[in-house]
Amino acid sequence: MARNARYRVALRRRREGKTDYQARKALVLSGKLRVVARNSLKNASVQIVAAKPIGDVVLAAAHSKELKKFGWKAPTGNVPAAYLTGFLCGLKAKAKGASEAILDIGLVAPTKGSKLFAVLSGVVDAGVVVPHDEAKIVKDMLKGEHIAKYGKSLGAGSEVYSAKFSKYLAEKLSPEKLPEHVAKVKAEIAASFKAGAKAEAKAEVKVEAAPKAKPAEVKAKTKAKAKAEPKTEKAEPKAKPVKATAKPAEKKVSKKGGKKA
Repeated sequence: MARNARYRVALRRRREGKTDYQARKALVLSGKLRVVARNSLKNASVQIVAAKPIGDVVLAAAHSKELKKFGWKAPTGNVPAAYLTGFLCGLKAKAKGASEAILDIGLVAPTKGSKLFAVLSGVVDAGVVVPHDEAKIVKDMLKGEHIAKYGKSLGAGSEVYSAKFSKYLAEKLSPEKLPEHVAKVKAEIAASFKAGAKAEAKAEVKVEAAPKAKPAEVKAKTKAKAKAEPKTEKAEPKAKPVKATAKPAEKKVSKKGGKKA
């Protein structure tokens, strides 16, 4: 609320809690690509963004719903799903030539073990260099071991177990085997990009030119064509008749200057 005449209303996106303009200015002036990680309760999304004068240009993007294409059966809002989403986006960016970026988490607090740092870890494992503090990443949570331990503590078959892991059981996935499932899906994602890279490499291979035919072969081909084609006799043009022209009579001039008939 305004208190004096010098009060200035904050920018709309800052009032809405979407953009920290001071941090954004520093990120844009760095001139590097940004890993924009955003998470919700049910999904995770990440983009590799380049700041241009016309606005932000998205180089690569991934969403946790894409993991189903690679056989993901667990919910898409947990930490392992966020890690695999970052890994997928990192491979996409790597395929387009991105090698280095910086993390952009917006106005979210950088809490240790959060899904934002799980996304970051996935991007780094894909081969994109991003400066970060290893203390913020919990490796066991990326693999889903904390979920497996919690499932074992509840005991398979109990009412609480069935209620907590209803989505896992609906997909016929045991939460105790989630670390193995994460490793399998990660391998599927990596294999799909390797196959795509091999296909592109084959397409870029230049086709060698066919060897030139030898002179003897060329002569044989021309003779065969000549035999196959029917001969057509061309009619000679007729000579035009020459018209006789009478020469004019010569006029004899006499010595005296008179004309003779």
